[in-house]
Formats: sequence, structure tokens, C-alpha cells
Amino acid sequence: QVQLVESGGGLVQAGGSLRLSCAPSGRTFSSSVMGWFRQAPGKEREFVAAINWNGGRTYYGDSEKGRFTISRDNARNTVYLQMNSLKPEDTAVYYCAADPSNSDYRPTYGMKYWGKGTLVTVSY
Repeated sequence: QVQLVESGGGLVQAGGSLRLSCAPSGRTFSSSVMGWFRQAPGKEREFVAAINWNGGRTYYGDSEKGRFTISRDNARNTVYLQMNSLKPEDTAVYYCAADPSNSDYRPTYGMKYWGKGTLVTVSY
């Protein structure tokens, strides 16, 4: 059974940093695009960041550019999201996702596998 397991969420003050990790199990995603999405209370899920199969290309949502960095370590089969200068509006459940059908990110393509999410809460 394929699973994506997120970790690293928690409570942080505004201006602080967190690093999320996503460790898949059941298969490797070293040839797959992987990404992070988030959903805040009462809002729709939104794109945060994505990374192509070898880490050579990264993509970010407008509100994350310059503050968040996505990276991956294919040897560890893990993808990371470094979040700096966090704001209260970044509070959300963050989901890891992967699509083995694609090696690069395409906004119009859906992700096939999703984690259960990790909660990030940014206080004032």
C-alpha cells in the first residue's frame, strides 16, 4: 500500500520557520513530480510548491515565493518544504502529493497520491 507520510508541522510564532518532510512508503517516487498543497479552515485546497523528479525545477504559489523552498532527496525518497518568515495566514493543513505519471509539474494535472496532512499553526 502506497502512503505519503508528512511530518514537521506544529505551532510557531509569526516570523518563525518550520521544515516539513514527506516520506513515501510502499514505492519510490524518484521519477515522479512531488508537491505540497495546503488547506486552511473554510477555504479550498491550494497549491504551495512542486518539484520535478530530479529537483532541477521548482514551482511555487504566489504567496510562497521567496519564503518557502521545496527540495527532495531521492536517495532518502523524501521531499521537504522549508518555510521561513511564516505568517498567520499560512496556518493550514499541509499535504504532500505525488504523481508517478509525470516527472514534472503541470498545473492542470492532478496528483495521484496524497498524504493525510500535517497541521501548521502560525500565531501572532
